[in-house]
Amino acid sequence: MAMYRKLGRSTDQRIAMFRSLTTNLLKYGKIETTVTRAKETRKFAERMITLGKRGDLHARRQALAFITEESVVKDLFENIAPKYAERNGGYTRIMKMGPRRGDAAELSIIELV
Repeated sequence: MAMYRKLGRSTDQRIAMFRSLTTNLLKYGKIETTVTRAKETRKFAERMITLGKRGDLHARRQALAFITEESVVKDLFENIAPKYAERNGGYTRIMKMGPRRGDAAELSIIELV
């Protein structure tokens, strides 16, 4: 049994989707997506912020390997991560918005706290 949600996608598509969602979350501060995608994206975003808090070269390279834009990584290490220096996890918040018109998928907003 898998310990994560597959979301009806092949592995490479799923990883690409989470890289994109994580990059956009760190770039814009909040994004609107489905509840299940938000819950999975939270794991990756929190890991990236933890890497930013470490701040060494290896952590920066690990973040660059996952996040798709260099400018976002720079912002993560210089602006985002220092805000959470005193906080041990829980960097994101998920707020449910109700069903999406069309397919009734449960929508939510995931944002940085």
